[in-house]
Amino acid sequence: MFRKYEVRLSEQERHNIQTIISSKTTCKSVCKRASILLLADLNAGKPMIQAEICIRCGVSDVTVFNTLRDFCTSGLEYALSFKRTKATNPPIVTGDTEARIVALACGESPDGFARWTVRLLTEKVIEMKIMTAVSRETIRNTLKKHNLSLT
Repeated sequence: MFRKYEVRLSEQERHNIQTIISSKTTCKSVCKRASILLLADLNAGKPMIQAEICIRCGVSDVTVFNTLRDFCTSGLEYALSFKRTKATNPPIVTGDTEARIVALACGESPDGFARWTVRLLTEKVIEMKIMTAVSRETIRNTLKKHNLSLT
């Protein structure tokens, strides 16, 4: 059967992988990637196919493919390292806007209402141009973060 990426581990690499797996401080994802490489090694005999490795290691077929590809193209260290390519989203509410929302919630309620509601706060924040667009959930989370209750 044609294999796009063939893993051939040297004795030293095999020893390093087994050391990593047996270490108690190694995280689960690194252990799974190391196990994938051991199971796909052509030098150790007949390797498993990707579908069998998926089942054996409890990962998706994409994880197996990516691990094998990373090993063949970039080496052992890169294949076992954690890679996050996408940065986390920046916060919608910054410190200044958060302070203004909290001050508004702690202030006097609007005329005709006994207290602030999340809907009223959302409308007022947009009306006062504190934020151009904001959801009720964002306002609720901001108040919750400061342990503020509108009741």
